[in-house]
Amino acid sequence: MNLIIDDTDHPLIIKVASIQSARMQVYFIDNDDFFHRKATLADEDGNGFEDNDERAIFFVRGVFETIKKLRWIPDVIHCHGWLTALTPLYLKRMYLDELRFSQTKVIYSVYDDTFSSPLRNEFASKLMQDGATKEDMKFLAPPDHRALTKLAVRFADAVIQGSPRIDDEVQRFILQLEKPFVSYQSADNYIDIYNELYDSLINL
Repeated sequence: MNLIIDDTDHPLIIKVASIQSARMQVYFIDNDDFFHRKATLADEDGNGFEDNDERAIFFVRGVFETIKKLRWIPDVIHCHGWLTALTPLYLKRMYLDELRFSQTKVIYSVYDDTFSSPLRNEFASKLMQDGATKEDMKFLAPPDHRALTKLAVRFADAVIQGSPRIDDEVQRFILQLEKPFVSYQSADNYIDIYNELYDSLINL
């Protein structure tokens, strides 16, 4: 299928693989223009790709469109990394009228995966073309890592601290919202605590 971003068509390719030992299928979102690069988010000098804004939009919309195409009804969507930060916004705004997502909860894990240069200034207008409001976009000024994280946290149903340390301003913002929050957990006990969070959200 094609996804239109800023009046440009971008082919969405869905690929699937199996992890037989875990009896699990893994689905991949692909596009030749956005993802066929040696690096994921930045070039060899550490500079973020100029089109990271549209790559984030494409990835998040691609996930939702894949869910619709496969007729899944997700209970929980757990987002990791800033490239997924638009997921809570899209779930609560752009896909609000989709019945299959009416009970879906979204968790956003906050990491110290910052980027140095803000995304393009046109980022907000591209999101508004998809259905975001001017009020939503106030959180995205300027479109830097901190603002993007705050936007994700604002629309998420719960937040997890995924790194030992995160931005102090972001952490204060999380705590003042008074939504379910899990502080950083060690590798020994995070599975049980995350499962407890999933269960509590599903049973709301």
